[in-house]
Amino acid sequence: MSASLPVALPDIGDFKDVPVVEILVKPGDRIAVDDLLISIESDKATMEVPSPVSGIVSEILVAPGTRVSQGTPILMVDTSGEAGAPAPAASSPAPQQAPAPQTPAPAEAPAAPAAGSAPESPVPSEAHATPSVRAYARELGVALAGIAGSGPQGRILREDVLAFVRGQMAAPAPAAPAPAPTAAPAAPASGIGAGLPPWPQVDHGKFGPVRRESLSRIQQISGQALTRNWLTIPHVTNFDHADVTETEALRRELNGAARPGSHKVTMVAILIKAAAAALRAHPRFNAALDGDGLILKDTVHVGFAVDTPRGLLVPVVRDCDRKGLVEIAQEMGALAEQARSGTLPPAAMQGGGFSVSSLGGIGGDGFTPIINAPEVAILGAARSRIEPVWDGSAFQPRLILPLSLSWDHRAVDGAAAARFLSHLAAVLADLRRGAL
Repeated sequence: MSASLPVALPDIGDFKDVPVVEILVKPGDRIAVDDLLISIESDKATMEVPSPVSGIVSEILVAPGTRVSQGTPILMVDTSGEAGAPAPAASSPAPQQAPAPQTPAPAEAPAAPAAGSAPESPVPSEAHATPSVRAYARELGVALAGIAGSGPQGRILREDVLAFVRGQMAAPAPAAPAPAPTAAPAAPASGIGAGLPPWPQVDHGKFGPVRRESLSRIQQISGQALTRNWLTIPHVTNFDHADVTETEALRRELNGAARPGSHKVTMVAILIKAAAAALRAHPRFNAALDGDGLILKDTVHVGFAVDTPRGLLVPVVRDCDRKGLVEIAQEMGALAEQARSGTLPPAAMQGGGFSVSSLGGIGGDGFTPIINAPEVAILGAARSRIEPVWDGSAFQPRLILPLSLSWDHRAVDGAAAARFLSHLAAVLADLRRGAL
């Protein structure tokens, strides 16, 4: 007698309504326990869901684009003749983490709370939420005590925090006494919606023939995060340059002696190594704001921006101060390959304390990078070029690299930023200043 059992989506963490991106089996396929069934895409990673049972696929219950949550039936399996098949659904193993096509950085970044949202305060211990959700709420200045959880056993999810913030922003402001005629309208503490007019409705037909192209999921998420960071962080950018003539000669020498098939040492790898030395000397740039305090980090983890077909990703090279230049280059190359192929795990984009963004391979004289919160600074590098430099008796051709450092004025000041950038430029000019 045939025994078809439904296979449901197992626990995928604090995510719901995630889209199915690929069906990996078809009706009639014989599957074994842990064979992969479907791929789903959260805002952090693409995950492949394994089978909890063995048997023959009798029916597919979802299609690409279907949104699923924990417990959603995804297919039917005929288990007749399969001895000891384990129960599906609730007892399914967690999906195997596979490549992440996104994330910067951070998980889905909402708009920051309006002035009426709860003030920043310690999260009460009785709130049922994971540490990451507590940190997320603290970053947005939201007290978890006022949020109803939609997760198992009332657990508060990131989506609950986001819904609460959006509700606060959408709610009409409470009636207040009329302000004095000379008073300027008060802006929300977050800066989001700080008296800005609404985005105008545009009749795109007036431009002639047009077509609409959807933003990738990573572009949507990073766009929200960048908007929040730009509006809420008091950015200042210092500009400087470094003479990398000897450093470039060393880079070419290392690559010439590299073993076949290894990743080449790039200028970004040199920037990361130099930044690690500067961060050790100036620890306030390797920090994170936490309320009225600054969290100084004992580790030096540096993220670097990678241009991928789906948008920018920021993998993190860990313990850069304890690794040699060649080791950093090999790790960077592997991470960049994973990012471009869509196989970068979410964990590889977490834990950074400082970021580096380089446009040197494309061009330009300089730019103002946006800080990747909760970091307090980010380094930008443009294309190096040969320039005449006076050596006291004659002009000499030197390779000059433009640098830009964006920093959070709440955490550091202009003098500290100038010293940091000067230290960085000195290391780039002579890598002996920062041990390889």
